[in-house]
Amino acid sequence: MRIVGLTGGIASGKSTVSEMFRRLGAEIVDADLTAREVVRPGRWAWKRIVARFGPEVVQADGQIDRKRLGQRIFESPSERRYLNWITHPPIYLEILKDVARRWRRRAPLVMVDAALLYETPLRFFIQPVIVVYTDPERQLERLMRRDGVNREEALARIRSQLPLEEKKKRAEYVIDNSGTTVETQRQVVDLWRKITSVS
Repeated sequence: MRIVGLTGGIASGKSTVSEMFRRLGAEIVDADLTAREVVRPGRWAWKRIVARFGPEVVQADGQIDRKRLGQRIFESPSERRYLNWITHPPIYLEILKDVARRWRRRAPLVMVDAALLYETPLRFFIQPVIVVYTDPERQLERLMRRDGVNREEALARIRSQLPLEEKKKRAEYVIDNSGTTVETQRQVVDLWRKITSVS
């Protein structure tokens, strides 16, 4: 079984590229979905989040209000570090367990889709890594449009992550998502053929 990492910056189009790989046959371990699981109501991380950030970050159904929590942590590096301290270890554990389950099923290629791949210990055991890249202005425009935030808020969110240019330098492969969907799809197909042909 091959394990491949997929990462990128916020609003770079990583989810779109991940879905393209899924349609080609990759089994996707989605770190964002895993993160949602570890903060389900009543779980350890959920309790710590509510104790730290208060009931205002909890929706009527008990789920964490990710948008409201996001506003809090993007405004405060110390709060962001605390949230990461709470959530990252159980997320890593669940990802490893998910990869192990797929290994037991003899899945030929598993792709770990994680926005913070380079910022976490996951980088030590996942290789090669594909970075989804887009030019900075396009990234900013996409984020403002997607999340309904102003330029300053969008820039703060982008700056809270490792710069895309730095991720691009570290990557074994880069998908440039600055152009059209057709152009991105072509790169994905070409790269899929390359990584699946490696024994």
